[in-house]
Formats: sequence, C-alpha cells, structure tokens
Amino acid sequence: MKKLLFLGLVVLLTANLQAQKKYQNPVIDRSLPDPTVIRVKEGRSTVYYLYATENIHNVPIYASRNLINWNYVGTCFTDETRPQMVPGGSIWAPDINKIGNKYVLYYSKSTWGGEWECGIGVAVATSPKGPFIDKGKLFISSEIGVQNSIDPFFIEEEDGSKYLFWGSFRGIYGIELSDDGLSVKEGAEKVQISAGMTEATYIHKHDGYYYLIGSAGSCCEGINSSYRLVMARSRNLFGPYKGKTGDLAMDDGFSPLLNKSAEVVGPGHCSEIVQDDAGQDWILYHGFDASDPDAGRKVYMDRIVWLPTGWPSIHNSKPSVEADAPLFGDAVDVEDIPAEAEGFIVKPRSVRDSFTIHSTSNQIPFSWQLVSLHGEVVKSGKGQRQVKVGVQDVREGLYILNIKSKHGETSQKILRQ
Repeated sequence: MKKLLFLGLVVLLTANLQAQKKYQNPVIDRSLPDPTVIRVKEGRSTVYYLYATENIHNVPIYASRNLINWNYVGTCFTDETRPQMVPGGSIWAPDINKIGNKYVLYYSKSTWGGEWECGIGVAVATSPKGPFIDKGKLFISSEIGVQNSIDPFFIEEEDGSKYLFWGSFRGIYGIELSDDGLSVKEGAEKVQISAGMTEATYIHKHDGYYYLIGSAGSCCEGINSSYRLVMARSRNLFGPYKGKTGDLAMDDGFSPLLNKSAEVVGPGHCSEIVQDDAGQDWILYHGFDASDPDAGRKVYMDRIVWLPTGWPSIHNSKPSVEADAPLFGDAVDVEDIPAEAEGFIVKPRSVRDSFTIHSTSNQIPFSWQLVSLHGEVVKSGKGQRQVKVGVQDVREGLYILNIKSKHGETSQKILRQ
C-alpha cells in the first residue's frame, strides 16, 4: 500500500513538473488589441513590457518575466497628458522602442472613418513604465498624403539610420526619421512598399532578409473576423518584397503565416519577435476567443521557428491551445552535455563575457564555430591547446559550440547571459 502511495506521489509530482513546462493561450485573458512588446534588462533579470491599443484608457502597460504571466502596471498617459494631435479619438496600435537612453512610443490617433484626419505621433520616457511625455505629431494623413495613416512601426538599421513604416489598407509606406527618431528627417520622401492588402506592419531582419509581416482581413467583427498574419520578404528594407511564390507585395503577393483555428478567430496585429533566455523566438498577437468573442481581442503567443528556406513558421499555422513554455534562467539546460568530451574542456558554459576551449591533446589543432539555434554562425576560429572566446558582442541566448579536429567532432551548449 505504501509503495502504491509513493508511486502515486511520484506520478503527481512528475505531472506537476511537466505542467510547469507548458503554457496555455491566451496569455492575457482580456482585451488588449495590437500588442507591442520590448525586452528590458533590469539588473540580472529580464522583464518584458507590453503596450496595446487603449481598450484600457490612456494606453495600458503590462509586465512579465516569463512571457506567460502578465501584470498590469499602469498606463502611458493620464487624462491630462494624453496626446491631443487629433481632437477626440482614440490611441491605437502603439509601437515601443529603445532609442539611445530613451523609451520611444510611436502611436496612431484616430476615429473610425476619419481616414484623412488621423495621424501618427511620438512620446518618450526614461523608464518602460513611463510616464510618457508626448512630443506631438509626426504627421497627419492629409499632410503626408497617405489615407488612413495609422499602425506605426519603427526600425533602426545597423548604420544608425531610423525609419518609420505605417499604413492601413491603403498601401504600406516608409520614411526616414531624424537621428533622435522624434521627427521626419528633413527632405525625406515617403516610399510605398506594398499595396492595399495589409495593415499592422512589422519588419524583422533575419539572416540577410527583411521579413514584412502584416495583417489582412477584417480585424474587429468578433466571431466573423477574417484577420490573419501574412508575410513577404526582401533583401532590402524598402523592397521589393515578395511572397513564397515570388509574387510582389506591391501586387498583394503575400504568403500565409497564421490563420484562425477552432479556438481563435481573427489572429493578427502581431508584436515584435522577442527571445527567451534560450534564444527561442516568440511572437504575440491578438485574437477573439471563439468561446467568448464578446470579451474582445485577447493576447495570444506562439513560437516562431525558422525553416531551412529561411521563412518563419508557426506550428500548424494556427494559434496553439497549449505548447512548450519559453525558457528562462535555471530552466535553460546547459548541463545535459558533459563539460568534458571528445578531448576538449569548455568552461564556463553559462557565460557573460567569455569562455575558454581547452584541448586535452595539446599538439592537435582544432576549429570551432559558435552557432545560433537558427543555424547562423555568429563566431568561428581555429586554435591549438587553448582558445579564449569573447562573447560581449553576442546577444543573450542559447548557442551551440561545434568543435572539430582530426579525432572527430563534438558539440556543447553555451548560454550567453
């Protein structure tokens, strides 16, 4: 009897451990449309901040340490400080960024049907929790000559050049910004990069391509919404963007990324892609819970996997109900491969600045590569006896160290913290 009770306890504990490694959608069970997310390092901890269209007045801010459990921490504005560039109206589709030492929030302000009176503005703060100080408009639709100028997205190039992309079913456009990102660069001209199929623009650079992800269909009709994520890519920021079949985004030639499921209707308007401590990519988006559509657009999350073709993929191209959770801190397992193997010792494997490869066969040369989970080689070299590898310039996450000599090959995990 005692043995049966013990076995039952072991089964229960095992089930609980397994349950802790999963998460369930939605990750925020209330209406927070058009989420934007930023990863912030606070001490040795990682905190994610999420902002959304103001179904909560004055633009809500949520925070999480694991991308699953989110807490409300306040709003970006108050009634006294909220933007006034468009009389009345609501603040839609914020986009959060870190520019220099400031947190910069781009936003659109509009009323339904006011497609020539709406526009895009910008606000700044010294903390992701705010308070945000409004810096006013970048432009109004009638001024920039783009109908329905909403849904801003900011991107900064490696040379420091800064750009804003925007638009909603009247074409997607981009324009260069000033060095501080708070105004349109003097003399800059807008450039159209896609036709009228999408809104909610997001551009992500990966392995030499710019991936343009947008939302097509109707966003806001509850159970009848047809919203979905579509994508195209280009070698250049301003295109030409093409879908998987080679059709141009300027001809609405997008390819599907995420469609509705039996549980979630109208999944779309995604956040930025963010990483967990293991270097896995995650994307958040809104959708209607098919069992509770009147509750509005809740927040869902899924993992992005990069295919050998380079394209991003979401499992089954549909929102998950339950899936493996993101990995953080102690949950990132770097100890499942022995520290000493195949004639090499690598220490430490959980690193901040550098690690060292020691060869136990001093006279035998070897080569090494540090590879991301997506297969991208981030560092490589050759050595003999001992090599110190600096990783200060490597982004945080989990990597694979491949070592090769005439005696064979070995692979070990390296966690950059």
